[in-house]
Amino acid sequence: MLFKSAIGAGFVAAVGAAPQATYSYNQSPSVNSGALSTVTSIAGLPATEIPEATLPVPPLVSSQVTGATSHGAFNGTPTTTGALSNSPLATVGPTAALPPNPTALVYNPNGTLNNPQPLPYQPAGGLGTNGTKPVYRVQSDFDYQSILLGLYQEWIELDLFHNILATFNESEFTAAGLTPSDRFLIEFMADQESGHATLLSNLLGGPGGATPQCTYNYPFKTVREAFDFTQKLTRFGESGVWGFQAHLDAREVAQLLDQSIATEARQQMIFRQFAGLFPMPVWFETGIPQSWAWTLLAPYISECPANSKRLAWQNFPALKVLNQPNSARMNATQTGLNETTGFGPAAPSSDVPYNESCLSTNTTGFSCLASISQNRTIPLSYPGRRVQLSWENPGKAVGPNNSYITDTEAGAPKFVIWVSQLNVTYSPLVNISSEGDVNYGATIQPDVSTYEGDPAINGTMFIALTDKDLPFTAFNLSSVNPHVAAGPFLYQAG
Repeated sequence: MLFKSAIGAGFVAAVGAAPQATYSYNQSPSVNSGALSTVTSIAGLPATEIPEATLPVPPLVSSQVTGATSHGAFNGTPTTTGALSNSPLATVGPTAALPPNPTALVYNPNGTLNNPQPLPYQPAGGLGTNGTKPVYRVQSDFDYQSILLGLYQEWIELDLFHNILATFNESEFTAAGLTPSDRFLIEFMADQESGHATLLSNLLGGPGGATPQCTYNYPFKTVREAFDFTQKLTRFGESGVWGFQAHLDAREVAQLLDQSIATEARQQMIFRQFAGLFPMPVWFETGIPQSWAWTLLAPYISECPANSKRLAWQNFPALKVLNQPNSARMNATQTGLNETTGFGPAAPSSDVPYNESCLSTNTTGFSCLASISQNRTIPLSYPGRRVQLSWENPGKAVGPNNSYITDTEAGAPKFVIWVSQLNVTYSPLVNISSEGDVNYGATIQPDVSTYEGDPAINGTMFIALTDKDLPFTAFNLSSVNPHVAAGPFLYQAG
């Protein structure tokens, strides 16, 4: 079918025939008469004189298709277990890195034009530049499962932003340094997530390929904890997309996805500002594989409707930093053990006694009141810091309806992989021990820079445990998955 998109006037997307719908939502474009009346009143012109004022607009996908979203843990019995699978052609990935594609080493970047131009003012090369009509739909199982993961992420963000506003009263926001305008910004960001969920649902082919909203379980109890959790959740939401968008078969889908995730990056920065953290302490944002993003997200989805679409990505055994730097402290170097609240790999820093809290002061360098920028005098983390870790064995039920099972293909963990910015680096895992079903170990935070003056390990970044210290780059990081024994975990480095 063809449909007119709200992306821009005259934009036509060919999406193909959608499969049989298992749940439905209104996809018929219409004119909002109330909004049109407001526009004509403010402009002082009739609708016929305002370009495209009467153009029908596609509706948003409702988050309430299956009834009101609820919150809390899952207490039922799963009817299905394990990731979506058929018959994998192999059981393990390549054991060694393959050589680069020979054509990737042919082009000579010498500052001139090396091939005939197809048109004036257009150099030779590029994908999707030959005039063919773009098709905005997923083109492979890889595309579908990647965008489906993205839709699960957009749904939880839509719910989370609304939940924060519904959970805390105005005085609690004021105590954290937020104004009514700041609360409106959270509401507006929720509106953005409605648009993102609609876009991804349509890219999946409409109701037959998309999935409805679920029930969620959040670990925070205070406004500051809610902001810290949300800046972590939006961090892996953004990084999860940067990790796969360049690999999509559908270049058109990657284009629209980039335009939505650019907004996600701004949301993550806003919630860092609300949490009194420096808004963007890194020069480059990192990407992570889909299985990493799904492992990080799954613990916070407690239950989904029976007609939800299942994911094929892996859930790794859980990893935890026992002495996670506490961003609520004026001095994070005083962080003790287990200073996070709730559960999961994005558990927020717990509140501390008022005289130790960065909310108790507005002194520059020590305050974490909401602000455009807060430069913390004492860093949250630092090279040489001893990081205490614990991790689970595989085989634990996680995610929606406890229907996914953690698994690993790796051998015994020997290293901690640090994934931040453009870098992947390792540190030895030492003092390994076990007590029941829980394992323990430690490592030393490395001292590595992306470029001179840019410490690579900073911001809200990612660690995991591996059995080997193989080199990987931003583009092939998913090749590390067979070597991941536990993780990832969001390390609060800055």
